[in-house]
Amino acid sequence: MHGLVDTHCHLDDAEFDRDRTEVIARAREAGVTRQVVPAVDAASWPKLREVCAADDGLHAAYGLHPMLLEVHRDEHLPQLREWIEREHPVAVGECGLDYFVEGLDADRQQHFFEGQLKIARDFDLPVIVHARRAVDAVIATIRRIGGLRGVVHSFSGSEEQAKQLWKNGFLLGLGGPVTYDRANRLRRLVATMPIEHLVLETDAPDQPDAHIRGQRNEPSRLPSVLHTIAELRGEDVDAIARATSENAQRLFDLPRA
Repeated sequence: MHGLVDTHCHLDDAEFDRDRTEVIARAREAGVTRQVVPAVDAASWPKLREVCAADDGLHAAYGLHPMLLEVHRDEHLPQLREWIEREHPVAVGECGLDYFVEGLDADRQQHFFEGQLKIARDFDLPVIVHARRAVDAVIATIRRIGGLRGVVHSFSGSEEQAKQLWKNGFLLGLGGPVTYDRANRLRRLVATMPIEHLVLETDAPDQPDAHIRGQRNEPSRLPSVLHTIAELRGEDVDAIARATSENAQRLFDLPRA
């Protein structure tokens, strides 16, 4: 199988502190040779850098997640700019908008999202976008800022929203949710969408696939996502593996496995 890329995996999360080395080893045994590890807040950046420095297959992205709005400060945006200039990550993120969680100030989210998009544009880096019940707002912001590319991770929008993202230089990241039978709209989309706009992810330790429902997710589960997508498309598993890995490699400018 072509070396898989997990384009969204929080390997720096405390859930992996006790067995991170083993988790990475299991991923390699499963054919997952590279992982993009996005940040969630400024306090996490040093640990994330340390985790990624320990393995050539781990690639850092730095950003400010919308769900951690209460810990973000205005000064974190210029600090992010300095951090990116010094550390040369593969992407900016995880950033975005979340209209699902109650109590998250929409204007404040927008402030940090736009700030990070401008940083990504200035450094010519892709962005890793969180868009939960906010896909239209994300698309509008991407259009307004302009000059961007990236991935909307754990995409759950409509086919029309997907098409708008593709037109604006964005790919869709799909993971565990597509393995659930009830995810009808998502499964219809992945069955027919152009393969050049698709990348695979786990979002570990979150979003476990249907076979490990309720358990801790980890990057070694990425083949479960791959096999589901290949089955839905009626295509060869190795062909999907090759195409999605090439997409990820091209988007994030990753070294070859």
